[in-house]
Amino acid sequence: MTTAQFDCQYCTASLLGKKYVLKNDNPYCISCYDRIFCNYCEECKEPIESDSKDLCYKGRHWHERCFSCAKCNHSLVEKPFAVKDERLLCSECYSNECSSKCFHCKKTIMPGSRKMEFKGNYWHETCFVCEHCRQPIGTKPLISKESANYCVPCFEKEFAHYCSFCKKVITSGGIMFRDQPWHKECFLCSGCRKELCEEEFMSRDDYPFCVDCYNHLYAKKCVACMKPITGLKGAKFICFQDRQWHSECFNCGKCSVSLVGEGFLTQNKEIFCRKCSSGMDTDI
Repeated sequence: MTTAQFDCQYCTASLLGKKYVLKNDNPYCISCYDRIFCNYCEECKEPIESDSKDLCYKGRHWHERCFSCAKCNHSLVEKPFAVKDERLLCSECYSNECSSKCFHCKKTIMPGSRKMEFKGNYWHETCFVCEHCRQPIGTKPLISKESANYCVPCFEKEFAHYCSFCKKVITSGGIMFRDQPWHKECFLCSGCRKELCEEEFMSRDDYPFCVDCYNHLYAKKCVACMKPITGLKGAKFICFQDRQWHSECFNCGKCSVSLVGEGFLTQNKEIFCRKCSSGMDTDI
């Protein structure tokens, strides 16, 4: 390069005896270079001039003095760091702010260490243990009771009930009938074997029956409508001389007035109010 050519590429000022910067093989005086090419610091928003160190991370730039933790302000130069919501954080601050806390010991689960997750909570692997035997549960099956976790053998030993039907352990849910525990899937109608856990049911001789089977096998029939009398939901019925009526069916056979709580007379299989029975040969 000749003396005539050794000028600033932008302002053409001579660079002889002066500091300069080469950019794409072209020389620039310091002033022009800083004005045209320098980056701006993410922290202080000032230009990072050519005589300052420019630290770059994912297309963002900082002065060396500005490259620090957004929470504790300690320098991050040549130190491990992480980014949270575009903020730079040292490892310790990132762990305290962003890492999960152990549900048991309440301490931070450090990034990179193994953690166990269950029902939206986290544990150190060494803290995730059976409440009874204190052995690590890891990925083995477990059962929760009152915010405590148990391995299956300990739970069965300490708490489990056994189904009256299949005699196997009930680990969750279940239903009580005649003070005995049942699996929901084992609580079946003794007639048709339909599941009863979500159904209305009746019992006979300590056996459960669905309403249809009970009505078919055992329910008395109303003399008036011939439909079964179940007594479900507090329904009332009337009995007289080995005959039964739904309360809404216990009406005069002639004028249909209700006879519930009223005097009545009978003739053969019919019942009548006193007014309608006048002059009839009736049984009292």
